Amino acid sequence: MLYEFSYTLGMTAPTAPHSDSPPRLDATRVARALQYADTTLQIEAEEIISLKQRIANDSAPFVRAVELLLHCEGRVVVSGIGKSGHIARKIASTLASTGTPALFVHAAEASHGDLGMITAKDALIAISYSGEAAELLAIVPIIKRMGATLIAITGNDASSLAKLADVHLNVGVQKEACPLNLAPTASTTVTLALGDALAVALLDARGFGEEDFARSHPGGALGRRLLTHVRDVMRTGDAVPTVGVDATVYAALLEISRKGMAMTAIVDGDGRAIGVFTDGDLRRLIENVQDFSKMTISEVMHRNPRSVQPEQLAVEAVELMEQFRINQLLVTDSQQRLVGALHIHDLTRAKVI
Repeated sequence: MLYEFSYTLGMTAPTAPHSDSPPRLDATRVARALQYADTTLQIEAEEIISLKQRIANDSAPFVRAVELLLHCEGRVVVSGIGKSGHIARKIASTLASTGTPALFVHAAEASHGDLGMITAKDALIAISYSGEAAELLAIVPIIKRMGATLIAITGNDASSLAKLADVHLNVGVQKEACPLNLAPTASTTVTLALGDALAVALLDARGFGEEDFARSHPGGALGRRLLTHVRDVMRTGDAVPTVGVDATVYAALLEISRKGMAMTAIVDGDGRAIGVFTDGDLRRLIENVQDFSKMTISEVMHRNPRSVQPEQLAVEAVELMEQFRINQLLVTDSQQRLVGALHIHDLTRAKVI
């Protein structure tokens, strides 16, 4: 039913009569809805078939991408912005659950500290349909200088991102399913399908079988998240970056560099964790202090650092990291003595994320 309202300034617009059931489409709108559903599915199906044919005609880029990902010594990092970012997150999740250690890094957040999550041994899959996403292009030169592998997924062979990549995978479509040809629809579907194709090809190349899948999906519901404890994945002993409370800032920086966790714990004489100092803290220190050569770490550390205990579930550590937007956690015992440390990469390798 249609309601026509006319009201003047100061009057409250009337509302439709209350109904226990939602409004129904009339016959004309039902027909249009079904027509758009049919058209959308047809367009997206045709574009996936077009991608299939493109790979069949020139398989070299796809094969090379699989080879690079298969022999990656680090993690596969998938990144994008906007709708491409949502697709990137799903691709990273699929890769991680099928035997390829992977994680998602938001392209915009990468320029504000999350770039520290990527190492020279990693492979970056950068997704941008235009191939001109400013957030990705801002970090790609750093990735290249670092020596990490770059795989670009775009819809334009001549784009900036495609030209910078070690391998470019083209997901160009003739048209979007959106009737305005504006909203990413067919292009994101094709990109997602390509991500699935890469994940399945890697699954087979790694010999990832039923037993492997069962270990990461016990009970058929990603039960591993409920079975893995912090003690199972945390770093211990000399792998934990640690300095004393009287250490200089320079000594802390050396420890951060040696241990590769982008942070160091600060402990007192009894081994209790009393602070933490991260790469982000260093950047802020450089911005605000001209000379910190004589400063001790106790002057600039974060006191009362976030921590978990070894017997907690690893998924609880993930929740803490997400809640406080951090990539590392200290692991302490009931007396707050430092017994280990966790990085988000540790949780990714354990397929908790």
